[in-house]
Amino acid sequence: MDEMPERMAAKPSWLITQLAVHTRRLVFDAFADSGTRGYHYRILAVLREFGAVSQAELGRRSRMDRSDVVAAVNDLVEQGYVDRAPDPDHGRRNKVSITRSGVRQLRRMDAVVDRVQDELLQSLSGEERKVLTGLLGRVLADHEAE
Repeated sequence: MDEMPERMAAKPSWLITQLAVHTRRLVFDAFADSGTRGYHYRILAVLREFGAVSQAELGRRSRMDRSDVVAAVNDLVEQGYVDRAPDPDHGRRNKVSITRSGVRQLRRMDAVVDRVQDELLQSLSGEERKVLTGLLGRVLADHEAE
């Protein structure tokens, strides 16, 4: 890494921002190489963990804009990874669910994400990775509660 002023290198916010840019590029490239997209991963992960949900709920749980959810769900429906059907409890809403093909695709995408994690965190031990993940999760949770 090129030298940077100590006052910047000593700021967690600066380091997190720089790492986020690098991480986004790694993930984007890895998904592109495998013919997938990060939005698809987010949606499949939500559906696998929480079951069938509305598109609005998908947006909230995956932290995606509504229009991005619609476009990504359209892609996933075309690929056979999710089903979209009218919500019987709410006439104007659709529910989205993951298909068996979607579960298999999510497993393949998990492998891509795992490889990125290993590349990104190669200089950390397994225990250090757990500590880092816990600390980042705690900081994020504090700010999401606001």
